[in-house]
Amino acid sequence: MSASSNSSPTQGESAVAAAPPVLAEVVRSGFVEGRHRGSLVVLAADGSVDLALGDVDAPVFPRSSNKPMQAAGILRAGLDLSGERLALAAASHSGETFHRDLVLKMLAEHGLTSAQLQCPPDLPLDPVERDTYLASGAVADRIVMNCSGKHTAMLAVCAQRGWPLDTYLDAEHPLQLLIRTVLEEAAGEPVAAVGTDGCGAPLMAVGLTGLARAFRSFVLAASGSAERRVADAMRAHPEYVAGTRRPDTWLMREVPGTLSKMGAEAVQAVALPDGRALAFKIEDGATRALGPVLARTLSLLGVDAPVVARIGTSPLHGGDREVGEIRAAF
Repeated sequence: MSASSNSSPTQGESAVAAAPPVLAEVVRSGFVEGRHRGSLVVLAADGSVDLALGDVDAPVFPRSSNKPMQAAGILRAGLDLSGERLALAAASHSGETFHRDLVLKMLAEHGLTSAQLQCPPDLPLDPVERDTYLASGAVADRIVMNCSGKHTAMLAVCAQRGWPLDTYLDAEHPLQLLIRTVLEEAAGEPVAAVGTDGCGAPLMAVGLTGLARAFRSFVLAASGSAERRVADAMRAHPEYVAGTRRPDTWLMREVPGTLSKMGAEAVQAVALPDGRALAFKIEDGATRALGPVLARTLSLLGVDAPVVARIGTSPLHGGDREVGEIRAAF
């Protein structure tokens, strides 16, 4: 059932879309000082909608939650990746040393250089790693950018197929058209819009229900298929998908068989091994609400593991002490 509704406007009134429901509250010193609205869908094991809050069929940009589908498109195009390399191709990595080292290794293996990457130079996504990186005197670099593994894999398959390298991020490039097909098949709906992601790659919009269906299809895909290979690599090597201090890593490591991938602007998609799945987006893009909302949804799904509480803990501080929290509101 959906918590949102739309009423027909009376004559002379403008149609105003209903506001998304509140998914999280910001509570300081016992006072609710802010709210984060959004939409969320939960699928049952058979793929039916078990819970819908807000408009879960309206198109959203899933941002990096689309990366499993991008990685599957790369495999379908013919690049033979596995293990850590395939996990890195589906990653929003933290920019830790082992991430950067593998990006460089993959570039060398395919006769490529970092100068060919078209993702922007960046610093490590992980704040602890960023401090260490800057203290060493290093500067922003393309291989450090969290999408560099995906870009490396895209370049590699284009080089293998003889496809243009300079335009590998063009929405009409053969690789990007194939990725679009993979996403539409997995989501069970057409791409509603195409934009440009923060890394420069084409960004394809689907509804939250479609995004949850896509993740569900990956964990249930036939062994050896491109989709299942991506899911298996991500679950076996979650530290390459995210990093050592990231919730996606914790969840995939501590709840076996779970596929999890967050995206920028507060998007999250998860599939459990039995086919249950979830996807949500915080309307204002506040990533601080991701953990509490994800933890609450996992609890509703019956996931009983210490990692759920760990993910859901989001304290607020006043001075040097804890004075409140961000908590789920559903």
